[in-house]
Amino acid sequence: MTFRNRIEFAVTSLLFAAVGLMSCGSGTPTPAARATPSPAPATTPVPSPTTIAYDHIVLIILENQSFETVIGSAEAPYLNSLANQWALATGYSGVSHPSLPNYLALIGGSTFGITKDCTDCFVNAPSLPDRLETAGKTWKAYMEGMPSPCFVGSSGRYAQKHNPFIYFDPIRTDPSRCARIVPYSQLPGDFAAPTSAPNFAFITPDLCNDGHGCPLATTDTWLAREVQALLASPGFAGSRSLLVITYDEGAGGSDRVATIFAGTGVKPGFRSSASYDHYSRLRTIENLFGVAPLADADGGATPMSDFFVR
Repeated sequence: MTFRNRIEFAVTSLLFAAVGLMSCGSGTPTPAARATPSPAPATTPVPSPTTIAYDHIVLIILENQSFETVIGSAEAPYLNSLANQWALATGYSGVSHPSLPNYLALIGGSTFGITKDCTDCFVNAPSLPDRLETAGKTWKAYMEGMPSPCFVGSSGRYAQKHNPFIYFDPIRTDPSRCARIVPYSQLPGDFAAPTSAPNFAFITPDLCNDGHGCPLATTDTWLAREVQALLASPGFAGSRSLLVITYDEGAGGSDRVATIFAGTGVKPGFRSSASYDHYSRLRTIENLFGVAPLADADGGATPMSDFFVR
């Protein structure tokens, strides 16, 4: 069933039945000890780069393609149409290699000294969900191919290394928080209404659809289907919402990656050549939600303020 079909089914279901609360169990291996950087103090955050108070921010992470191989490519007509219609960062890059350190930086403000795609290198440190919960915001991570909520390990086309949330001890070892890391199939139901959609949603396609193991054209086909349905969903279209699409890291010697902003308050047709990276993107989301930075890296990063209409 496609995302659009699932959205239609979920909306119909809401008209006839109450939505049940979901619960899950959690297998939680003993965390591996690791020294982590001291978190930045929870000082008053820098004002938001826009006057818009966002209801929902959705982040989609793709895999292993440099800017030069994506933007302008005939294999990615939909992604390029988004870049042309909305706002594109032309000077944006990942912060490390391989995948996992970049994913940790996306929500943790640090690579935590990790330099490989390990599966047991858990960290005892704060992350963006901690800041959001303190501010009364909700979050959820949607993992395509994940067998069940809070699943630890890899399975089929689902890779743990592309799920940063499971690496943070305060999330993984808390069943109620870990239950917010769910299979991607739950997304349509959540976005069937603005009130059920989380304030922050993190989406990881599976190992084929994210471009890790399949051609760019496959990723573009997935985006054309899923993003169009997301943008039209009641949870996104019915509120002040922002979509960010980015790649974890470049390939072939180039660290520059395509990053696109779309939605409420984004400058249409805008391109920025400013030097940004994953810490800039994290700092931008922190500011948009009015929460303090996590560490020195995101705390010292420049927010991507030029993408927004004030």
